[in-house]
Amino acid sequence: MKKSLIAGAVAAGIAAVTLPGLANANDGFIGGSKANLGVRNFYFNQDERNGVAAPSKSEEWGQGFVLNFQSGFSQGRIGLGLDALGQVGVRLDSGGRTDKAGRSRNPGVLFPLEDDNSAVNHFGRFDLTAKAKISQTELKYGALVPRLPVIVQSDGRLLPQTFRGTQITSNDINDLTLQLGQIGKASGRASSDYEELRISGGTKRVDQFRFAGGDYKVTDNLTASYYLAELSDYYRQHYVGAVHNANLGNGKLNTDLRYFDSNAQGANKDRQTGYGASGFNNGGRVDNTAASALFTFSQSGHAAGLGYQHLSGSSHFPFINNGDGASAYLITDSQIGKFQRAGQRTWLASYGYDFSQAGIAGLRANLIYLRGADVDAAVSGKDKEWERNIRVDYTIQKGLLKNVGFSLRSAALRSSVAGQRDTDQTRFIVNYNIALL
Repeated sequence: MKKSLIAGAVAAGIAAVTLPGLANANDGFIGGSKANLGVRNFYFNQDERNGVAAPSKSEEWGQGFVLNFQSGFSQGRIGLGLDALGQVGVRLDSGGRTDKAGRSRNPGVLFPLEDDNSAVNHFGRFDLTAKAKISQTELKYGALVPRLPVIVQSDGRLLPQTFRGTQITSNDINDLTLQLGQIGKASGRASSDYEELRISGGTKRVDQFRFAGGDYKVTDNLTASYYLAELSDYYRQHYVGAVHNANLGNGKLNTDLRYFDSNAQGANKDRQTGYGASGFNNGGRVDNTAASALFTFSQSGHAAGLGYQHLSGSSHFPFINNGDGASAYLITDSQIGKFQRAGQRTWLASYGYDFSQAGIAGLRANLIYLRGADVDAAVSGKDKEWERNIRVDYTIQKGLLKNVGFSLRSAALRSSVAGQRDTDQTRFIVNYNIALL
């Protein structure tokens, strides 16, 4: 991306906050406005230790800036507003070119690539979102960052993933949140561009992902959810879930239940070329159910979890995945893998500790171990894999660097699934948020 485009994006974002004309237009617009600058320094190191290709290493380091302006709403029965999201990533170090002989480090994880397969020096995006509000119902059109069971924004790299579309959120009914929307494009975590949508295994892109559903607070301790979603010419998906919290002795037990039922639609159902889904000997048709339960008991800073997920059907779990990094609403969505393969059965165990209970405020540590088996695969039939995640987070509590956060994340994945390489990965992230308004 040209420097002028990046400069223009940042300038436009700042202008949206400071232009006198906007400030004087309506007290409601400015009175409810918020602006935040997120600063993220990100180091990424990945070692793929086996596989068809020669063992390779990816190592990159970058600085990200995310300017998020959210206006208030104008006065009147229908409130109007405008949000702005500016993102810029600057390369601090990378591995040369991906195809250069003798290179021990390859780019392409944090940054887009130039025509010669070297990492760009910088990249960015600028988005606007128009919004309107009547009572407790809000309409947004433009850039979206959804966090719903049927579509989840991915934020695991230097800059977060963003979508474009329309979303309506309503809280007019007590204890019920309703969601309705349509999304047409997505921009990857290491991209300046927006592309239409597909799933893993598909090569044809479509511009229509529709969803509807809601979350109902049954009691103070129980929330139930239902969503229906459809990616045109790929799949239709039903989701049912429930989250329950209960006192247990001197601690608390959290129960998280999730169930997805996904089936082929349109061109995928007809097995048209380019619309095939990743799966096991099923002609590329989406056919998957995913049921899971996660129980977490917490007491005095300790949190121990145990979970199980069972996938059935002849395809992998389907979700929007343009091939540049995506998240799925599964209890097994981890630092490296997702454990979303056809037939896969996965156990997971976790342990976390909040060191404020030991007098070290701001320090937390978490360990997760996942083990999946019975993967339906064309080679051995019942493959296995496991992953171990270790994460340590610390936020400075006082002084000049108060609220600066540090996160060290280490993961290892070992798998017998054909095409899945054994991987070691390390991320080190420094985050800081600056309130501008």
